[in-house]
Amino acid sequence: MPLNRRDFINRSAATGAGVALAGTAGAVAAAGPAQAAEADHGHRHPKTFSLRVLGTTDLHGHALNWDYFTNAEYDDATHNDVGLAKVATLVAQARAEKGHDRTLLIDAGDIIQGTQLSYYYARVEPITGARCGPRHPMALAMNHMKYDAAALGNHEFNYGIPLLRAFQDQCDFPLLAANAVDAKTLKPAFPPYLVKRICVEDGPDIKVGILGLTNPGIAIWDKANVQGKMAFPGLVEQAKIYVPKLRALGCDVVVCTDHSGLDGSTSYGDALPYPENASSLVAQQVPGIDAILVGHTHVERPQTLVTNTETGKTVVLSEPLMWGMRLSVFDIDLEFAHGRWQVTSVTAEVRNANTVDEDPVVAKLVRDEHDKVVTYVNQVIGTCAQAMSAKESTYKDAPIIDFINLVQADTVKAALAGTSYASLPVLSEASCFSRAAAIPAGQVSLRDVAGLYIYENTLDAKILTGAQIKDYLEWSARYYVQTAPDAPVDVTKLTNANNTPDYSYDILSGVSYEIDIAQPAGSRISKLTFGGAPIDPAAQFVLAVNNYRSSGGSNYPHVAAATSVWSSSDEIRNTIIAWVKAHGTIDPAAFGGDSWLLTRGGVPLFG
Repeated sequence: MPLNRRDFINRSAATGAGVALAGTAGAVAAAGPAQAAEADHGHRHPKTFSLRVLGTTDLHGHALNWDYFTNAEYDDATHNDVGLAKVATLVAQARAEKGHDRTLLIDAGDIIQGTQLSYYYARVEPITGARCGPRHPMALAMNHMKYDAAALGNHEFNYGIPLLRAFQDQCDFPLLAANAVDAKTLKPAFPPYLVKRICVEDGPDIKVGILGLTNPGIAIWDKANVQGKMAFPGLVEQAKIYVPKLRALGCDVVVCTDHSGLDGSTSYGDALPYPENASSLVAQQVPGIDAILVGHTHVERPQTLVTNTETGKTVVLSEPLMWGMRLSVFDIDLEFAHGRWQVTSVTAEVRNANTVDEDPVVAKLVRDEHDKVVTYVNQVIGTCAQAMSAKESTYKDAPIIDFINLVQADTVKAALAGTSYASLPVLSEASCFSRAAAIPAGQVSLRDVAGLYIYENTLDAKILTGAQIKDYLEWSARYYVQTAPDAPVDVTKLTNANNTPDYSYDILSGVSYEIDIAQPAGSRISKLTFGGAPIDPAAQFVLAVNNYRSSGGSNYPHVAAATSVWSSSDEIRNTIIAWVKAHGTIDPAAFGGDSWLLTRGGVPLFG
């Protein structure tokens, strides 16, 4: 039977087939066994060689240096630039320095989710595969840039496995995931690794093994899309299987591309037996790895050195900043001695995308797709009676978060009407996903509303008791730094205690409460009321909650095990957009009457 495009790429990767790198003069043929043997025999003295591995991670749908929520070129407080068109220029420079035929380009995952550009080609005009339909702009750009391989990230699964397979079909490079396996057979669901052969003039080829590892948290975060279909073992466990295989295939260099952070932490507690951020553990516990491209945590770590406990050798790890803001550059030196190539040195650095112009070819390649999405997001869908901003929403009760909760609660109430749960009061949780989110007074565009909800979360409804609601709020309140009643208040240092991200802090509607940040975490919630009276610990409530949190994301108590009474497959973002279209006007004056506030010793922190 003839192979389709995906099967050809996957089988080539999974079997460790040596693929010649394309040089400036075209494809360079890999040395055959006889030639390699002659080269080996003819070089009795050590010979050195150097190669380079370039890496990106967490591109999140950024093809161009553009912010679809502000309808302008991307900018931030430190003036970073984003997008593959910028990265392409850095890649071209790095290849020219080292040589195209001795440079590899890889990615550590989270490619197809994160901007309205990527959303459009997943939900509005979804890609369907390699042979027909629209082309995914990220595949267009990455194919042109000649990526060699990419690991899967957890957000690759946000739109379901069929959409991921369609993207896979459009890529000229394999999507790797040694720890994404078929739930029934436990066989790899994607190629675990790729072996690249680099030709060396008058010497034996160098084999570079690239092992891809994704995040075990997918089993929780995208449970609805993967349950019963795929399983996600630990990174260390699978690396211990595949690194020896790569060495047995004759790999002289082994590089991992991990969609997993460095510090060993986990946001899902003990819900899974495998840590979320395990790259340092992989380096420490799995012999035979030379370098690891790290992803997932959206931080910049130019070079981190970890000693392998079994061999004593140093493994070099690098994580470039997300969205194409940085490019990691690994330089690997080898020496030919005792009949084989051996790594003698590995160094890593990152390069900044804001130092270069966009590659005009890449920019032109995705321009039509970009323009189509710009038109889509700028359509007017309603009006707003007064401006709303998320700037202070992490420490003050803000109408913009109340609006999200209003839509979610209304949606759940409507869904439960006529059911046995219709009489239960509905509460709702929401987080500040972007402090830059804002809705202007007057005309409101789709991008204004979409900016409130940047993730592809869907809506669930779970039953919790009053006592469990208090526990839930106590967990959320850990987000604040404990601050004495007489200490000066700096709002820039008030939040994100213990590196808790904004998206892990939940604000509840339907109840009123105070958070006393002078108290230790776990004892901060007071004056928790429902309907003006102290909440009944035994009373039952329906909580409108996003699927990430509902499945155990951020390790909130009770909610993952709670009874589910309703769920939706539509993104919350779309639900909010549909609400605006249906109602026409957003009026903050009409939002609830419930409130929350920060206190110290019972005294309000702000006015």
